[in-house]
Amino acid sequence: MKRIAQWLAGAAVLLSAVTAKAEPVTLEIWTIDRTDQYIYLLKDEFEKAHPDIKLNLKTIQFRDMVNDLARAAATGEGPDVTYIDNPEVALFASRGLLLDLTPMIAESKIVKKEDIFPGPLASVTWDGKIYGLPRGANTIALYYNADMFKAGGLDPDKPPRTWDELYEAAKKLNDPAKNVYGLAFSAVATEEGTFQFLPWLQMTGGDYNKVDTEGGVKVLEFWGKLIDEKLASSDSLVRGQYESTGTFNAGNAAMAISGPWEMPRMAKEAKFEYRAAMLPIPQEGAPRASALGEGDNVILANSKHPKEAFILLEWLHSKMPEVWNRFGFLPAAKVQVDKPQWPEIYAVFEESMKYARNRGPHPEWPKISKAIYTAIQSSLTHQSDPKTALGVAQKQIDGVLGR
Repeated sequence: MKRIAQWLAGAAVLLSAVTAKAEPVTLEIWTIDRTDQYIYLLKDEFEKAHPDIKLNLKTIQFRDMVNDLARAAATGEGPDVTYIDNPEVALFASRGLLLDLTPMIAESKIVKKEDIFPGPLASVTWDGKIYGLPRGANTIALYYNADMFKAGGLDPDKPPRTWDELYEAAKKLNDPAKNVYGLAFSAVATEEGTFQFLPWLQMTGGDYNKVDTEGGVKVLEFWGKLIDEKLASSDSLVRGQYESTGTFNAGNAAMAISGPWEMPRMAKEAKFEYRAAMLPIPQEGAPRASALGEGDNVILANSKHPKEAFILLEWLHSKMPEVWNRFGFLPAAKVQVDKPQWPEIYAVFEESMKYARNRGPHPEWPKISKAIYTAIQSSLTHQSDPKTALGVAQKQIDGVLGR
């Protein structure tokens, strides 16, 4: 009887160990994705490939991610893995809030540091260490309604190349009677406004650390002219890029400035021939610029499951050849994109990436960005003139940069 009891006790311990081993790890994931985007669409595939890891997803609004993450990190209640917009990596890494992935990447058979393009790699690097893996990359270009171009007597094979040509096209295609604006863009008081503004500034010789330039004034004067003449909606000041491009998809804007992430939705919503062109330059011969966008997958330093979290990051990185066709991201690494959908538009964004520039990086990027988008808002709402607005922003930026 004693032996039977011992055997039963041993079996119970063994069964308990097997049960404990079979219990899957649950990773808490924060994302800016909607339920029809990226991580939500990949969740089931990942869990099928890794049945011992489950993903619990939570959507955070893009504009709230930085503040929500900061609060969560302070209380120890943050996620294991989260999305961070690429200029914010320096902010969190410099404060010790992100896990250094450098040793994991060095041992990885999936992630090769040398295959990640320089811009995206720089966006996840701080103080010589790597703190994230890019989901993909993006930039901005000019979408236009080819049907409206034809109806308006414009050649869809010759989209606007300069700011003057963009203005003339917007003016010609503007049709208040049909609730159609010539152009849709975003000058919202968030990072998205800064993201759209910086390429225009950079094409005139300025940058995030030098905004009070003659070129910067010309950009705000041009944007103000579009809004004041109602060639672009005054809602440009409050709409993000997603909402702004939605007006283009609905046929309420003849052109729109946005990125490749719009393609899956545009393919479903737009009932017309849409094309894309490089972002117009100030004048012929001027340098090109575009914004380096898309975010990064990072692991918080206090994650209780760093091993499983990195398995997720590796797996997501392995999907890089698919991100264009599925999500409208450009690959952030050297991969082969087989039979890209919308090949002409893919070619435009691929070319645009040659001119895409990082925002920062700087550990106080949110303060720099706020100074910029506040100046944009101040100018476009006529609270101050462009020169004054940019001068105020420059003083704030100089203070952040310690100059």
